[in-house]
Amino acid sequence: MGHISLYDAKTHLSGLVERAAAGEEFVIAKNGVPMAKLVPLAKVTEPRKPARAMGIIRISPDFDEPDAQIEALFAGGEPDDGQDDRPVDAADR
Repeated sequence: MGHISLYDAKTHLSGLVERAAAGEEFVIAKNGVPMAKLVPLAKVTEPRKPARAMGIIRISPDFDEPDAQIEALFAGGEPDDGQDDRPVDAADR
């Protein structure tokens, strides 16, 4: 396990993260006093299960499709609330 100063850790952080990901561990010291430890994370072996905490078991295929109402708001228009704003004519009843 290597010891490295805080200054050197800030200067070479990207390289240290790469080395840690490869399995090395580092103790980072400030003014000679150990303050933190940089260690590799365990490899993820199973695919991520989205929204498991909320009990969602399926995500709709169109989940990330554009929404016309939101696009209208960004374009400066009014969202369509699905209701017809035309006056009701007696013939329509």
